[in-house]
Amino acid sequence: APAAAAPPAPARKGVPIPVLSATRLTGEGSDKDVRHVVLDLAGSGLRYEPGDSLALHCPNDPALVAAVIAALRATPETPVRVAGAEMPLGAALSEALDIARPLDRTLDLLAGAATHAPHAAALRALADGEEGAEPEAADLLDLLEAFPSARPPLQALLDSLPALKPRLYSIASSPLAVGSRVELCVGVVREARRGRVRDGVASCHLAFRATPERPLRAEIQTSHFRLPADPATPVIMVGPGTGIAPFRAFLQHRAAQGITGRAWLFFGDRRRASDFLFGAEIEAWRAQGVLSRLSLAWSREGARKDYVQHRMQEEAADLWRWLQDGAHFYVCGDASRMAKDVDAALRAVAQTEGGMSAEQARDWVAALARQGRYLRDVY
Repeated sequence: APAAAAPPAPARKGVPIPVLSATRLTGEGSDKDVRHVVLDLAGSGLRYEPGDSLALHCPNDPALVAAVIAALRATPETPVRVAGAEMPLGAALSEALDIARPLDRTLDLLAGAATHAPHAAALRALADGEEGAEPEAADLLDLLEAFPSARPPLQALLDSLPALKPRLYSIASSPLAVGSRVELCVGVVREARRGRVRDGVASCHLAFRATPERPLRAEIQTSHFRLPADPATPVIMVGPGTGIAPFRAFLQHRAAQGITGRAWLFFGDRRRASDFLFGAEIEAWRAQGVLSRLSLAWSREGARKDYVQHRMQEEAADLWRWLQDGAHFYVCGDASRMAKDVDAALRAVAQTEGGMSAEQARDWVAALARQGRYLRDVY
């Protein structure tokens, strides 16, 4: 009888692109590790514009994968199925499944399989989100180590795990300046918990493990986050920390086109000496007139914590004037705190400088967004 046809492999998204370098942007004494990552798009067919994002498919930490396989008493070669396709367990845990953030369904499955009653109870408490349930913020390895009596069938466990999703990064370059390359500004996520270092999947792969010989699959995500069509339109850019990424792309783009004019950047971080990301380039654009105004905030240098929204409050009169002149206002960075604080500062400018009530200011900011003049790239 003819051999059965192998099941089709799942369609892999993206095209392979090599990581050329991941040099450190933060200096001596910084408590952050931020990388300038350069990837090669030559021959990939991928095209982008400033404001777009790059989606990168990065594998899990090989040491974490090996520890999970050991805890399961399996081998990397054990055949399993993911999304209907057969593959070795090692590949499934490395490239296909998210082992850093198990879902409630994984906890439920483990609880049902636990042969030790206290293990089952603790897993149900975790699944129900009970306060004080341990281990807190657990990854798959934490669960396997904490509850050795909870061993469901391997395939059922894998079926309960979420797919490993690509990570999105705002692009920090213009093709007019860097040709067939694409550049990113990536903050390395790394923390110690319960005596083990936890690595951010993509940031730590890019910083410590990526090599040109092992390309990553990538896609471009096009964005509404664009420079104004008319280069004479004033632009106000608020991008502290790694939020500088799309604004470096914007300024690189304008510099390559020889555009000067009204461009105002608000940037902030902890300390100027160690955390002024792309500082030399930004200062050079300021000297050339590509950037006409630069407002900086350093949160760990003075008696009080100084942030970009404090600079906005101090410069309220000029900010209002620029906005009355039709400026486009852009924000990039942390959604949970910074973007909210900047939004509140923008409403406060409308109240103090425009004489608006709180409600009118809210409506005015909403109208700016509707007109495509208030754009946010927040995460």
